[in-house]
Amino acid sequence: MKKNPNLPPELVELLQNRRLRRAATRRNHALFFHTYLNGHVAYPTAPFQLQLFKLTQDPDLKLLVVEAFRGSAKSTIIGMSYPIWAIIGEQNKKFVLIICQTQAQARQALKNIKEELTNNRLLKAELGPFDEPDDEWRANSIVIPRYGARITAVSLDTSVRGMKHGPYRPDLIICDDLEDLASVKVKENRDKLYRWFFGDLIPMGDLNTKVVVIGTRLHDDSLLMRLRQDINSGALAGVVRSYPLIDEKNKIAWLGKFPNLAAVERLRKTIPSIQAWSREYLLRILDDEETVVKREWIHRYKEMPSTDSPDFYVTLTGVDLAITEDTKADCTAAVSMSMFHNRDGEWKVYVHPFPVNERLTFPDARSRLKLLSKVLGYGQPTPLYIESVQYQKAMPQDLRHDGFPAEEFKVHGQDKRMRLSLITHLIQEGIILFPEHGCEEMLSQLINFGAERHDDLADAFAIAAHIVMGKITQPGYAVPSLPGLSQNGDEAALRANDLWLADMQEAWKQGRIPPAQWFEAKDTWRLRKIEIETQIYREQKHRQAEEEKKRMEQYNLQVYGQLMRKRRYA
Repeated sequence: MKKNPNLPPELVELLQNRRLRRAATRRNHALFFHTYLNGHVAYPTAPFQLQLFKLTQDPDLKLLVVEAFRGSAKSTIIGMSYPIWAIIGEQNKKFVLIICQTQAQARQALKNIKEELTNNRLLKAELGPFDEPDDEWRANSIVIPRYGARITAVSLDTSVRGMKHGPYRPDLIICDDLEDLASVKVKENRDKLYRWFFGDLIPMGDLNTKVVVIGTRLHDDSLLMRLRQDINSGALAGVVRSYPLIDEKNKIAWLGKFPNLAAVERLRKTIPSIQAWSREYLLRILDDEETVVKREWIHRYKEMPSTDSPDFYVTLTGVDLAITEDTKADCTAAVSMSMFHNRDGEWKVYVHPFPVNERLTFPDARSRLKLLSKVLGYGQPTPLYIESVQYQKAMPQDLRHDGFPAEEFKVHGQDKRMRLSLITHLIQEGIILFPEHGCEEMLSQLINFGAERHDDLADAFAIAAHIVMGKITQPGYAVPSLPGLSQNGDEAALRANDLWLADMQEAWKQGRIPPAQWFEAKDTWRLRKIEIETQIYREQKHRQAEEEKKRMEQYNLQVYGQLMRKRRYA
């Protein structure tokens, strides 16, 4: 047996005994690796690598998701060593299926295993012989007759439905780097891979099938991150592990290879892109310099204030229409926001969760927008701002005809990137807040603007945000002046008070005054009405008293005249 200076002396001595070696390595993946594949042990084994070995040994673990820094030996441990050990070890797997993104990667994964079985004399003597099968999978498989097992490596574009080795379904499936930077940028690709994973891959296994997914974090919405979220939320049974080269406490994951931060810094200087370094070694996604909205700008809220609050200003919706039901076309998107303005003059704008993002015909879009407008206003229609392009001009007209406050949003020759760039300060400064859940796709479009195939939600968001910015930055409020009162009060004063209230209501609807001022105006109108009516009542009582006085005076004169006439005749 070839000696390796990176192996502990007691382990070397133990493994010199062939019978003991075979029994021990059958039960322990780490021992197997350090015994038969110790040529790959260039540095002392790190704790996280020992944890990987232990996770592969767990017979009750059916789904393992691993993201680790580049050069961590994750593919060597899981992609090369584990398939062999899973067959000859106590797991006794019969059909190992390795899936890579491309056919070239799949061939390389199988070649690495073949080379070990061919050139590793100790492994070949104790495991061999092995054959290439004489069937349609000849170029993609290795058969190990002694164990009645097969290892097959295929690419993503290979149909895996119904794939079997004799009576055996795949009982170990290893997914190695299924995504790259190009494919992960497009949401349709991410959705397709996620559906394939649960629609094609998982069902092809059996009750005892173990699935291992390894890779690098390339996108916050990648398959790796979706599986991580599903597992952490409890929606999916499994274990997820992340191994960055350096953690948040500057702790180095592999001290045997990088003994200090200076060694890590030397590695970093070989990688000119800070985005690549952060992504490949720190497992953090940094935005490119051309990114319009950076993920670190996003501010969240847990609960939106009530629209009954005196700080509530208005709820509005930005709409990007796409009138079609074609499955490949853009969607009609509608993003709603509620504005609040406190006494200190601070604005907060809350984005509503679950925006509209569907492929709709013109009648369906009109019905959906009507319903949305009323639901947001609890029965009262709320403003809709619709991008004014071509056929979209007809939508605001139809909605206004039906009594809904719909207006055209004119782009004035600006492209989508410029429109979005002009309102990013509202996001960065925390004026616009996003819900913790319910707008993941919109945030993906904002953060990856220009890379995603569709940007409907991002465009609708930009429309709503532009309206918000206009209301926040408008110069003062044009408040209708309060009419004066006549000294005695009259019906004209009541009419003037009513007209003033109507003007205030119109100013509120147009967004020239905040709701709190509108509510105050209604209270002022009520008090003014009571004051005017009281004055009118007093004036009426005064006139009645004067009239009664005159009537009594006339009555007294009449009585006095009658008495004087009677005396004269007497």
